[in-house]
Amino acid sequence: MTDPKTFLTSIFNAAVAAADPEKTIRNHLPAKPKGRTVVVGAGKGSAQMAAAFEKVWDGPIDGLVVTRYGYGARCERIEIIEAAHPVPDAAGLEASRRLLEKVRGLTSDDLVVALISGGGSALLPSPAPGLTLADEIAVNEALLASGAPIAAMNTIRKHVSTIKGGRLAAAAHPARVVSLVVSDIPGDNPALVASGPTVPDTGSRADALASIAAYGMKLPDAVMAHINSTAADAPRPDDRRFAGNEVHLTASAGVSLEAAAADAERQGIQAVILSDAIEGEAREVGGVHAAIAREVATRNRPFKKPVLILSGGETTVTLRAKGKGGRNSEFLLAFAIGIDGVNGIDALAADTDGIDGSENNAGAFANGSTVARMRAAGVDAKAMLAGNNAWTAFNAVGDLFVPGPTGTNVNDLRAILVR
Repeated sequence: MTDPKTFLTSIFNAAVAAADPEKTIRNHLPAKPKGRTVVVGAGKGSAQMAAAFEKVWDGPIDGLVVTRYGYGARCERIEIIEAAHPVPDAAGLEASRRLLEKVRGLTSDDLVVALISGGGSALLPSPAPGLTLADEIAVNEALLASGAPIAAMNTIRKHVSTIKGGRLAAAAHPARVVSLVVSDIPGDNPALVASGPTVPDTGSRADALASIAAYGMKLPDAVMAHINSTAADAPRPDDRRFAGNEVHLTASAGVSLEAAAADAERQGIQAVILSDAIEGEAREVGGVHAAIAREVATRNRPFKKPVLILSGGETTVTLRAKGKGGRNSEFLLAFAIGIDGVNGIDALAADTDGIDGSENNAGAFANGSTVARMRAAGVDAKAMLAGNNAWTAFNAVGDLFVPGPTGTNVNDLRAILVR
């Protein structure tokens, strides 16, 4: 076996490769229309999805997709716009306006192909009447700091938007809309990916208000007034404008975890998948994973060594301070504290899109010596965790994982090797 970091990197690469849009989109191409084919999309993997679609579609197309700054791809017929993530900006506002304009005036002979991936919620700001971009930014910041699960966040987002919650598809009516979705949502509900611009769900204003109350969110008065009014109601799945539309899940965490497990076993390491839909506070989930790894390392149960323990899903971080980091590095810092001094455990936690939080790392590596090495570098791991400052802690010991943008987004990958 190669060194643990090299092994864990190969596992990450196998998971990402399984979600490569060039491999997956080909299997979900819609029937060609009598009329035009218009491609729209949003998300951190949408530009690569657009490039892949151009390669496999042999008819005329035009279109527009929006992705995060630095995540673009070269396309010949589909325009790529870049905007801000995770906090929306004016470029995203203009992209939303143009996407809605792109699908208006189509006929029942036309086809809209929607390329949707995680990150689209922030990339598609489109405030409801009476609200502003500043209001939507305030909502987004409150959501990111709340610790609420992604399903609750996206239910709130779609009730302050003119493009989310199926509204982009409704604007395309009577054209047929086929959505090709890369899921970064635990449970793989396509209506929650990017807050479902083309896929409505049953989440209601009452659900949004309940989540706002449950997580103690402080939203602008104008936003609360809007959500409390019927003007915020989103289209329902049984709306006739969605009849005949199709939704295809082209990639997901489950498929990528299976590919990661297969790659480990090809290298001679047994692999187990705990779940592809783990949610919860990142530091608490990290502590639970550490307890499992310690049990295997010290008692050879519930799995026999050597073993690779895999999990996916999307944890959350409740901001307590203004440190640097993301949910994967925070998970891993709690994990490192939990395995401090235990030999034979190595771990990688990373976001499959290549970015964890607001910095340029996807996540980080950790082992039983991580906390001691941080201490030697003058860093108190527990203090860093308390201050949401995991990036700084891992940067101090050179253990950040920086693969760059991957072109896909199937949520978080946690890989724990017990030797």
